[in-house]
Amino acid sequence: MPTSGDRIYLASRSPRRRELLRQIGIDFEILLLREHSARQPDVDETPLARENPDDYVRRVCREKAATGWRRLTARGLPRLPVLAADTTVCLDQRILGKPADNAEAAAMLAALSGREHRVLTAVAIQFDAEVEMTVSESIVRFDLLDEAAIAAYVAIGEPLDKAGAYGIQGHAAAFISELRGSYSGVMGLPLYETATMLRRLRKKIDA
Repeated sequence: MPTSGDRIYLASRSPRRRELLRQIGIDFEILLLREHSARQPDVDETPLARENPDDYVRRVCREKAATGWRRLTARGLPRLPVLAADTTVCLDQRILGKPADNAEAAAMLAALSGREHRVLTAVAIQFDAEVEMTVSESIVRFDLLDEAAIAAYVAIGEPLDKAGAYGIQGHAAAFISELRGSYSGVMGLPLYETATMLRRLRKKIDA
């Protein structure tokens, strides 16, 4: 387990990642990056041409950690490790991001219905030039969903801020017939991998 004295910055707005870090006793402060504003976001999450999901999730996560570290140094904040994460849902080689509206959310859920898909969550922790990174891969199978079930789920608003248009910790848990991998990884932060990286980074910092 991480030691109680360890503290980090979390470069994420996700309430789910905050909840997961608290679950394993990580002391953290929020280091916000711009996502939606009049100015450009700090990290462009648009997939590159012909970029596969594995490369995409690694690139975006690494950029988030690096951007967080630059923001920390520019503000003159105490030097603590910066943790960033990115979760990508992919169906075959198609990246399913956060839906723009209810219609796109319904289309994503219809595409996932009755099929397996991959959930990739990359985690990067940066301290000075030292970067630890890992990717958790989970396989999720959805039951067959009819139009009424999809419409009811979309109506509650849960899909709109989530990659792939669903949250495993919410109502969509009733759709999942099989999960192979990390529940917390699908939720947004693989806890075992994160705790392992923090221990490894702490040894390097203390060496």
